[in-house]
Amino acid sequence: MSKVGTYIDEVTEELTKKVSWPTWAELQSSAVVVLVASLIMSAIIFCMDFAFREIMTAFYKI
Repeated sequence: MSKVGTYIDEVTEELTKKVSWPTWAELQSSAVVVLVASLIMSAIIFCMDFAFREIMTAFYKI
C-alpha cells in the first residue's frame, strides 16, 4: 500500500509544481479556435453531404 501512497504523492506534486497550466485568456483563445474549426468542418461536411445527395438523386432519376 505504500507504493500507492507514493504514487499519489508524486502525481500531486507533478500536477501542482511541474505542469504549466494555461491562463484563462489562453484557455478562452483556444476554445474559440476549436469552436471556429468545428464550425468550418461541419459546414464542409454539410456541403459534401448535400452535393452527394443531389448527385445521387439526379443519378437515380435517370
